[in-house]
Amino acid sequence: MNPTETPAAIPVPKFGAELLAHARGPAGEAWAALAELFFQFGRPQIMNAGNALELSPPQGIVIRFLDEPRPMGELAAMMRCDSSNMTGIVDRLEERGLVRRTAAEGDRRVKLIALTERGQELRSELTRRMAEPPEPIERLSAKDQRALRDILRRALDV
Repeated sequence: MNPTETPAAIPVPKFGAELLAHARGPAGEAWAALAELFFQFGRPQIMNAGNALELSPPQGIVIRFLDEPRPMGELAAMMRCDSSNMTGIVDRLEERGLVRRTAAEGDRRVKLIALTERGQELRSELTRRMAEPPEPIERLSAKDQRALRDILRRALDV
């Protein structure tokens, strides 16, 4: 399949019921619902956003992590992978003109990875596509959308 084509709907197992069986109290039930929402709608949307921009999942993640220039080792740690894996990912992004490598000031052994102008534009478009709410959130009333937003913001402020 061409990377710009949207893949046909792929069935995703329902995780929520299984998680609910192990959930403890309302917090566990809320977490199970968030996980189900993410796996059913969020993950495919994020994958489709990257595919439409011809990014593999790891490349899309690296592009999102590059809000500022970062050392290659830091990117590998953020990706939870070996530095040797990061080299291949960065090589492919560099071949497309999306990132550039530069030596860090003070230690030329450290390679900083930064977005090019083209990479910044792609990152902005990827972020815009990822930020589009999935249909189950869209169909909630405006009041429920605000309540959900406010509750999740409070949970993230911990």
